Amino acid sequence: MSSSNQSKRKKITDSNLLLTITIVVFFLMYIGAILFQGKGFLKPQTFFNILNANAALLILSCGMSLVMITGGIDISVGGVTALVSMCCAVYLDFHDGNVLGAVAIALAIGLAFGIVQGFLVAYLDIQPFIVSLAGMFFARGMTTIVNTNPFNVANPEFVAMKDTRIVVPGMGSINKLGKYVNAYVEIGVIVAILVVIVLFIILKWTRLGRYFYAVGGNSQSALMLGINVKRTKFLSHLICSFLAGIGGFVYFMHVGSGAASHAMGAEMNAIASSIIGGTMLTGGVGNIIGTFFGVLSLSTIQNIVSSAGLDQAWWTGITIAAMLCLFLVVQSVVMTRKNKK
Repeated sequence: MSSSNQSKRKKITDSNLLLTITIVVFFLMYIGAILFQGKGFLKPQTFFNILNANAALLILSCGMSLVMITGGIDISVGGVTALVSMCCAVYLDFHDGNVLGAVAIALAIGLAFGIVQGFLVAYLDIQPFIVSLAGMFFARGMTTIVNTNPFNVANPEFVAMKDTRIVVPGMGSINKLGKYVNAYVEIGVIVAILVVIVLFIILKWTRLGRYFYAVGGNSQSALMLGINVKRTKFLSHLICSFLAGIGGFVYFMHVGSGAASHAMGAEMNAIASSIIGGTMLTGGVGNIIGTFFGVLSLSTIQNIVSSAGLDQAWWTGITIAAMLCLFLVVQSVVMTRKNKK
């Protein structure tokens, strides 16, 4: 067996190992929540509410995982989300806009950030952290310039779309009044699941996906194999920012308002979800399905902390920090195992 095939097998094994750990941890946490926090977690709608509240974060985390797989980082996604929300809100309410126009604005903002940041990182060889830090400050600043005051959107077309609920057949429950209540998800959840499926296919079965892993694993080796490293890095940042535009609109659909404080800390939650999902900071290893469970794990631990009566913000921060430390230790063990082989 050739050395390249051995490297591929090890990479897949590492990814599957981290994915398995993430899934096991999520199910253990959810079972623990059912046992210690009451039967509310048994209702399917509780799980769907986690998806409803975190659809935008899931999209942002998928884009973050893609960049991290190539060995980069993008901390501008939260700022882009806030900018998209504010621009769409102003367009709909102050300029008599329509939903299609708002979607176009969201995608255009994401593409603009992706092109600029991707070019600076890939072709000018500037550190992605510095580039995306500048992007974050620029996006937050532009959000305030567009409008300084938070407000709820009253556009009838948008409000109708925001209030749309997709019924999940057979997953309802009986409420305290004895009435059957259908389980539902928001439109953003469908968009997020489609993003997960598309990125999973790209990373699993396309040449571009293999290029992402190769560049993240060892860019010099990838270059020697004839892979266009610069273009691959550019595409990873372009896709990440494009997904930030999509995630920004999904976030906007969920909150229904524009505010400069929107999505504050979303980039950190996206990074945390990616790490919990098994994406390694060193690049070359990651799985979109793992990112999906990483978002669920992060949200579940937040719900558990809240249900336990620990509503202070620092308790959530402490638990997330503990989870991150746990998964970073696991990644370190995996890296040690890889080096020994």
